Amino acid sequence: MTPIANHRTARGAVRAQPSVVIVGAGFGGIAMALELLRAGFEKFTILERAAELGGVWRENTYPGAACDVPAPCYSFSFAPEPYWTDRFAGGAEIHGYMRGLVAKYGLDRHIRLNTEVSVARFAEQEACWWLETADGARLRADVLVAATGQLSRPAWPNIPGVGDFAGPAFHSAQWDHECQLAGQRVAVIGTGASAIQFVPRIQPHVAHLTLYQRSAPYVLPKSELRYSAWQQKLYARLPVTQLAERLYFWAFLELGASAVAGNKMVAALLKRRALRHLAREVADPLLRAKLAPDYVFGCKRVLFANDYYPALRQPNVAVRTEPIAEITPGGVRTADGVEHPADVLIYGTGFASHEFLAPMEVYGCGGRSLREVWAGGARAYLGMAVPEFPNLFLMYGPNTNLGSGSILYMLERQARYIRQLVHRLAARPRSYVEVSPEVAERFDREMQRRLTDTVWASCASWYREENGRVSANWPGLVSEYNRRTKVPDFTAYRTVPATSDTLGDRVL
Repeated sequence: MTPIANHRTARGAVRAQPSVVIVGAGFGGIAMALELLRAGFEKFTILERAAELGGVWRENTYPGAACDVPAPCYSFSFAPEPYWTDRFAGGAEIHGYMRGLVAKYGLDRHIRLNTEVSVARFAEQEACWWLETADGARLRADVLVAATGQLSRPAWPNIPGVGDFAGPAFHSAQWDHECQLAGQRVAVIGTGASAIQFVPRIQPHVAHLTLYQRSAPYVLPKSELRYSAWQQKLYARLPVTQLAERLYFWAFLELGASAVAGNKMVAALLKRRALRHLAREVADPLLRAKLAPDYVFGCKRVLFANDYYPALRQPNVAVRTEPIAEITPGGVRTADGVEHPADVLIYGTGFASHEFLAPMEVYGCGGRSLREVWAGGARAYLGMAVPEFPNLFLMYGPNTNLGSGSILYMLERQARYIRQLVHRLAARPRSYVEVSPEVAERFDREMQRRLTDTVWASCASWYREENGRVSANWPGLVSEYNRRTKVPDFTAYRTVPATSDTLGDRVL
């Protein structure tokens, strides 16, 4: 019997079931769906804009795409995968894990592909959400769960002439597999988590690679391991052995989280290790100076790689740190006036992480626009609930990203929390729950106060908005988040019954 079946047998079916719509079929949407199944809820639908599930792992297919969190931690606690090929699983394998979960637990029948939600409006009198899709359909649901993620929309740099380049140009999250890079002069803009993976893969094949770096990342060595057949069999037959590895890396990641959250001793140790890694791998003092970070450790995302520095040492690679003045039809002109020719341009410039829920427009009580409410920066109680937007819950919402750790751990806790609120609505049919503005404001003040004491407040990064507000990251350990979301404080919410008997076509 599967873990899902065991859980459902223990709890039994739920009689009165609110209809739930989950937007997004990435890890967040899958986590929410499986949590509902575990509780006996069957009345839910996942709406996915693309033709296939997978979220970030569907979109990112660049060479070398992989997770920098160890695979035993990058899987759901109730669905471990004993047959990972590598400790740091590749994107295709992770995508396969997701598809396997959907097939194993029968989520296929709950998923509607090629269905993009363009507008969501809350109807107070009916205590429900009305959704409008891009193809003109109108759907109704009691509960709306937004699982669109923070890393779903590529970020393009604001550089003059971006559209003027004459050759192939694409973002790493929209990799052009038809573009032949062999023998080409390739310009790469950006040195973040994607570039650090694809640069070593394409470097041996290109004629020349010019890497444009605004700020150097801290890079730690990666404890790579290819699992042998006997290890895989051991994990399959004795799951406790893989659990031990999961717990080991969980503790290591918690230690890393403490460093960026303010533990200066741990931060100093990790910084020293990163700089030793740089000194050991790059002997050339000029190149090493370019690759040495000039900001506080952890302020920007810390990266893991063993092949990045060796790739940059090669004679067909040049690292440019001069600011980019403009993109020209034939290449890139830097601020010193020099034009560097290129045949192909690749943007490794990350994601628009602050555009939560975009491009979906969301309207709450009284027609209030969530985009306008969040004009000064996104915020949500525990990263999940927003005042005046009842029965709307967010997965991987504001202030729930991690500087160190597995986001799947956070998603499981969020799904557990939201499921309990759905249970409350099941006990009070045709009603809505809304977080108190005072509670949400108090929580937000706590977050921003604590975040000012972290390294993320000290430099510009995708964690921080232009106004200085850190809207992406959780300021503590994941164990704290687990404790604070284990059981909802229902006094933080008000429950309001519907006042209208009008019923329309439901999505389910």
